[in-house]
This record gives sequence, structure tokens and C-alpha cells, in this order.
Amino acid sequence: MGYRDVAKVGLGGPVGSGKTALVKRLVPELVEEGYEVGIIANDIMTQEDADVFRESFADLLPADLVEGVETGACPHTGIREDPSMNLAAIDEFTERHPELDVVLVESGGDNLAATFNPELADYFLFVISVAEGEDIPRKRGPGVTQADLLVVNKTDLAPHVDADLEVIEADAGDVRGGDPFVFTNCKDGTGVDDVLAHVEREVLFA
Repeated sequence: MGYRDVAKVGLGGPVGSGKTALVKRLVPELVEEGYEVGIIANDIMTQEDADVFRESFADLLPADLVEGVETGACPHTGIREDPSMNLAAIDEFTERHPELDVVLVESGGDNLAATFNPELADYFLFVISVAEGEDIPRKRGPGVTQADLLVVNKTDLAPHVDADLEVIEADAGDVRGGDPFVFTNCKDGTGVDDVLAHVEREVLFA
């Protein structure tokens, strides 16, 4: 079995948008549903995010199903231009765990950079934070417009940053052209079930 035989879900978005928090919410739910899950965290020169996942899921996932990919340059080079390092890591996952169902591939990057090569991600989530400002959807960019699912996270912060969720919702609907988006608060788990439902329907049940 090789990497083409396992579902691959990309999670991109700016630093601080809540990608790591979303993964930490999604993985236990996926495991509870009976899926075997692998995680890849892309970073320029550190294993910091991968270490967070290893610690968080020490009792949930085998240690060899969490991998940090050090891209040596902007992470988008490893998820968009040349995904070979990520694909090699997925191949190693599937060799060690033939029953692997899905790999979550997380990477930072702005609205222009954090898009995924279609060979690397069957389904692509782009995560933004309400704290970045209510105009983020209006600024468009490939992350917001091309993602299979746009995740608007940290909704609890809206009152503190003068962001109007109704404006964000209207703008996201306009720029997404009918493609789905969801609001989440990964701090308390609000909306995470909606994200999981999209992933299961579009990737795992497909």
C-alpha cells in the first residue's frame, strides 16, 4: 500500500489561526469513530508542532504516526510546489500501518501561500481567525477561495476585536461562490462536529 491508498486532508492557514487546535479536536473524534489517523506537521526548521501532537496524543496514536516535516524554506514549498517530503512520510506511515485510514497534513502559510498540491491533499481546509479582522474573506486569495472548506475560527473573540460575524458570513458566502464554510471555536469545540461531518462525507465516505 502507498500514499495514494490513504485519504489525505490538508489543513492550511496563517500562524495563530488555530490549525493545531483544530487538529487536536478532530483527531480524538476521528479515532472515536474508528479511524486510524496519521499526522504530519510542516515547519521550516523545527519539530515544535509535531512534538505538541506527540505529547497530546501519546495515549491515542502510535508515536510513529506523528511526523514533523522540516521544509527548510517557507512551508508552502513542501505542500504546494514540491510535496515529495510529505508524500514520502505518508508512504512510510502506510508501510508501517497498512490499515491507516486518513492522514492530516498541517502547514502554516498566508492566504496566498497555504494551498495544497492536489497530489498531497484529497481535501483542503483553510483556517482563518476572526481576530485577523472581519475583512479577511473580502480580501479573497487562494486560501479563502480555493479551499474545499473554509474554517472561520475563534468566533469567541469577535466581540473583543470589533468583528461582526454576520458580515463575515455574508462576505464568505459571496467570495466562496456556494462552496462551504463553517464557524468554529476550537477552545470549546463549537463547530468542530461540522468540520468532521464535511471531512467524513467528502473524503472518508467517498
